[in-house]
Amino acid sequence: MVSYILVFAGSLNWLLLALTGWEIGSLFGGMTAPISQVVYVLVGLAAIYLIATHRKYCKECAAGAPM
Repeated sequence: MVSYILVFAGSLNWLLLALTGWEIGSLFGGMTAPISQVVYVLVGLAAIYLIATHRKYCKECAAGAPM
């Protein structure tokens, strides 16, 4: 569940950046601030985790449906 929340937050950040030019990381001092870098790394790791475990938890993939 934590991975889904992190990936959701990351995707909203990309949406805000694309539409307004503003990013959530600026609340913490910008992309170079240590806390922002930790958050971005966690979001990236959550995405990798979800990709790696997708087939295991996806009902369609587990049933052998073609992608």
